[in-house]
Amino acid sequence: MAEAEAIHVRPPEPIVITVCRAHNLVQYSDTDRVSKCGSQLNMRGSKGDAVNVMVKVEFNEKVLGETPKVDCSPDVPAEFNFSTTLNCTYEDPLALDEIAHKPVVLTVIEVMPKERRQKEEKTSTLGQCTLDLLPLVKGETNYRYTLVINPTPGSPLEAIPAENPRPELDVMLSVNEALLDEQQIKDGNLLTITVESLFSPPDSWQLTGQQFYYSAALPVPCNSEDPTEKKEMLVVFPGGQLKLGADKELPNKQKKWAVPGSAVGNSIFIPDSVIASDPVEDEDGDFKDKGDRDHRHLSESEKMRITWNTERRCYLENAAVKGFQDSVAKTRYWPIEIFRFPQPAGGKGKKLTSKLKDEEGTISYHGVAFLNLAPLLYPGVKRIRGAFKVLPYTDHLLHEKSKRKAGIGEEALRLSLNQLNRSSASPAPKKAGKEKAEAEKKDAKKGASGKESGAKGKFQFQSLGSAVMRLASNTLKSDTGSEIDGQVPVNVEGQQYADSKSYIMIDICLTRPLVPKRPPEELARRVAELIPPRPAFPKRTDSADKAVEDYHCQIAGVASLLLEEFREMFGEDQGTGEPQTNEVMEGRRQKLMYHLNSSGKYFSFKEQLKHSVIKIVREKYLKTTNFDDRQQLQTFLSELYVYLVDQMHQSLNKVLQIEDQPPIPPPLTTNAQLKHFAREAEVNKNFDLATKYYQERIIREESNADNWFDFGTFCLYTNNVSKAEECFHKCISINQRHMDGLMLNGVVCTLAERNEAAETFFEAATNVDPKNILAWTMLGLFYDTISNDIGAEMAYLEANKLNIGQAASIARDEEQEKEKKEKEKAERAEKDGEATDTPQVEGDEELMIGSSEGGLSVPALDIKQPTPVGERTPFSARSSNIKGEKRNSAGKRASAVKLASPESPQKGGSANSAKSAANSKGSAINRRISVGSIVPPLSAGKSLTPSRPGSQLKEPARGTPVVGEAEAQEELPPREPTPIPAMSIYMQAVDWLLEVKAVPFTEQALAHELLTTPSGKTPAYHIATARVKLQKEEYEEAEQSLNDALQVEHQNPDGWALMGHVKYLNGDNHAARECYQRTLSFVTDATETHSIYLRLASIYLQDGEYQQAKQTFLMACKKSPSCVSWLGVGIACYRLGELGEAEDALMEANILNNSDPEVWGYLSLVCLRTARKVEAEQSYKHAVKLQLQDAALLNEIHAEQKKATFGNPEF
Repeated sequence: MAEAEAIHVRPPEPIVITVCRAHNLVQYSDTDRVSKCGSQLNMRGSKGDAVNVMVKVEFNEKVLGETPKVDCSPDVPAEFNFSTTLNCTYEDPLALDEIAHKPVVLTVIEVMPKERRQKEEKTSTLGQCTLDLLPLVKGETNYRYTLVINPTPGSPLEAIPAENPRPELDVMLSVNEALLDEQQIKDGNLLTITVESLFSPPDSWQLTGQQFYYSAALPVPCNSEDPTEKKEMLVVFPGGQLKLGADKELPNKQKKWAVPGSAVGNSIFIPDSVIASDPVEDEDGDFKDKGDRDHRHLSESEKMRITWNTERRCYLENAAVKGFQDSVAKTRYWPIEIFRFPQPAGGKGKKLTSKLKDEEGTISYHGVAFLNLAPLLYPGVKRIRGAFKVLPYTDHLLHEKSKRKAGIGEEALRLSLNQLNRSSASPAPKKAGKEKAEAEKKDAKKGASGKESGAKGKFQFQSLGSAVMRLASNTLKSDTGSEIDGQVPVNVEGQQYADSKSYIMIDICLTRPLVPKRPPEELARRVAELIPPRPAFPKRTDSADKAVEDYHCQIAGVASLLLEEFREMFGEDQGTGEPQTNEVMEGRRQKLMYHLNSSGKYFSFKEQLKHSVIKIVREKYLKTTNFDDRQQLQTFLSELYVYLVDQMHQSLNKVLQIEDQPPIPPPLTTNAQLKHFAREAEVNKNFDLATKYYQERIIREESNADNWFDFGTFCLYTNNVSKAEECFHKCISINQRHMDGLMLNGVVCTLAERNEAAETFFEAATNVDPKNILAWTMLGLFYDTISNDIGAEMAYLEANKLNIGQAASIARDEEQEKEKKEKEKAERAEKDGEATDTPQVEGDEELMIGSSEGGLSVPALDIKQPTPVGERTPFSARSSNIKGEKRNSAGKRASAVKLASPESPQKGGSANSAKSAANSKGSAINRRISVGSIVPPLSAGKSLTPSRPGSQLKEPARGTPVVGEAEAQEELPPREPTPIPAMSIYMQAVDWLLEVKAVPFTEQALAHELLTTPSGKTPAYHIATARVKLQKEEYEEAEQSLNDALQVEHQNPDGWALMGHVKYLNGDNHAARECYQRTLSFVTDATETHSIYLRLASIYLQDGEYQQAKQTFLMACKKSPSCVSWLGVGIACYRLGELGEAEDALMEANILNNSDPEVWGYLSLVCLRTARKVEAEQSYKHAVKLQLQDAALLNEIHAEQKKATFGNPEF
């Protein structure tokens, strides 16, 4: 019983195919549209206008049924209303796969009337159409089609003019229950493989001479009766056609059925299914780099090609989907084998197979392309398409790339022959009467072989099943050669694929991604769960104390308004000095009350207090219902009045004073200044002072997410990871879309090995700004940390794509700005030319006319700008000779500079001017190339990463391919160089990570930069490494890296600045001084100069060069003043004896930071020198109170106090 329950299979589900009616089969000719008489345009019976037609329904080359014969005319469509069934059996695991990729062929047949002495009716095939059963696999239960009837060769339907309506057939599909339930649809998937064309085939292939079949084959996962067993089946594409390069492909190429059955002509095309053409930048194949563009353009426009344009669908159940996903994750590469085999010189049908079997080594030019299916494991990716390189096939290469032991050559050849045999042996339409007789005759002749024939028919379908993981045990000798003694085999014929740089275009698509991508809403919810957002306003707490507090606030507000009214009315009387008698005061009170009542402000103030009084009644006295007794109401009102008056007096006593309080002065330092002071304290290793500045920023603006973020980076620098995480959490709770906060939360979680939370934060960052290069790079670095190679590859590809797009945008903006300037110059030159020509032609009308026509080209030569010396490089000269750039530049200049007319003798001068402009543009382009910066985009005015145009393609009429458009295609414009980003994605990440002090991720990004840079370690890499070593206080390694960088770029200001810091921190002040001086002498400033000024000036102070120290400190104050810089100025001036300037500088320092004990100490010295006793004592008290630690400064102060006999309260 248990086995019976386990083997329970759903009974077969009948698919009902209903042929409803046919339209436009018979049409009037042009003359008959007016007269309504005469012969019909497509077909007609021999006796009258009616045509007798029927429809034959076939699936998998088996006839499902024939409709009754129906008459139709131009005014009456053919009403068939015929239904037939096709059973979907669930016992066979490949049944749904058959339904997904095989069409139902509908053949429209005309039945001729019987002639005299004719025993049987003659038939003629008019056309065919194919019915797609795919909607049933997707869960539909009813689906209606209106299919275009494609004429068969020699059919009267071919004579229909293009402007006439096409013949159509209405068909309906229906099932009682869906073929797949919701769970099966959710767990299963539909794999669609489209093999388009093989470009740049071996040069030895020719259209003349012996003809060949061209086939492509690959294994795909398939459904199995045992869910735990992983099986594969072979899918072959045997219908490749060798075409010339002059035979252009149509822009909207229709896809063909992989197994068209008995369909012929245009019926082999899948209705409403075209091949989309994507930009090269969006492809996933091999030939998409900038160096391969010219080869691809040449191969696709001039060379021969093999064209399939065939689509094969494979339905995968849950087990097959998981097996496919596991296989891709393990090997990444999926092989597709390409080969050719000869066509027989004669013979058809069954003889074809026997002839080919007699030949040895029929497979030739055996190649293999390895499809990198790893992008299908990227979250949310359902489709990959690209040009994949074809390599010579060997078992060794196959095993190395895909871990498969043997190829599929023999099995693929057998299946190709099977399919070609069926298609070539399909009989031509015969007379209706003879079809049954011949069938009966054949059956009688076979006799008992009927069972054998049935078994063979079953084997044809099982040939796929038997091919399930039955790969050829021995590949042909001509393909692989010998593998004796461990030698790598050589495939001589297949090597021609590599020599010709052949590639095959393949499109693989799934109905749903293998790895679903979390939607932005879910990521936002996960982030909110990890870090709840802070409410915009604090929650209101309604209590008795809160009600009284609100009443006090309202009283204070009304009191201030009353005071303003009083001052407006009697403010002038207050300054007269008249005695304030009771009569005068009472008069003013009455006037005020009258003004308040008459203006309505009294009622306004009362309404303002009303709400707070109601809250007191409800919250303090708990009165929320009406009073039943009037006496109780009066008693309550009396108590309330007394209480409110008492509270009013308390509130007025708090807020009203005899004299107005001075306003609170605004802070003297801004938020940006405090951040600068904190960074300065970090550099000076004064972490307590830096903490104070960061905390002061937070106190001032607690709801500013940037303040919390900056404090978190400082805590990360001081290795206080827990405090840093708390700050980043505060940052995200304030702003859930804070990009830097999300990424650093991910960094902190990664350091704490909370990988799931880290992934959520990094993914959320990419969803907040999908075009952020840094976010994708950080996601890739995180995936590298957890060894998710496929995820890292996906993130890096997206980051590089965005980086190139950004470079293209910058180059485009630069080009537009350059063209704008050139246009303005040309317009100014045009005006100057007119002004110059006017006095020469005055009084001569003919001369004036000639000048107006052609005189503008002369100034164009005069305004030509000489090429700068820096642009005259070999690269610029070579670039200016590129024809495409010349043509584009000249075309653009033509819109800016008005050329002379053909009659003008100065036409050549204008042309030379345009040519020089083109050359200058070319040199400017290559100047950017030579320095590794940004170059112009691929095509002017077009984005580098446009959306895929597949959805925007205009489809041709259903079932009918468009022909005759290849000649109208224009040649593509010359391609401009691909933009080169100024900085790689890893160096962009390194700069940001160094700024936020995330050292572990910085080292990882530097490792990637080293691996991906062709030239090895660059100066930028060495400098970034030195910055990392400085943060880790590894000064020897930092110095070594800087030496390596400065050997290559000895004029790099950042390198010399960092070298100075290393020397300064090591105590070598003399070497540090030289490095700092060299840095400041360069034309280009270093990235950060404030610390250079401070440290160089401090070295001058130590060396006793006070004038130099003063000037250097003043330069620091000019760029970014701080307490430390002004203190340095004050110390230098004090040592120089400039006491007035010293005091001014120290006062500036005190304003910026009044808690610096050293500032107070030097102020005390200045006051002692200027004999100001009180100020000297106060300054000294503050210095001691703030715990001045400088022993030398304290001794100097004490000596000056003894010398002046004052300044110390202890004296």
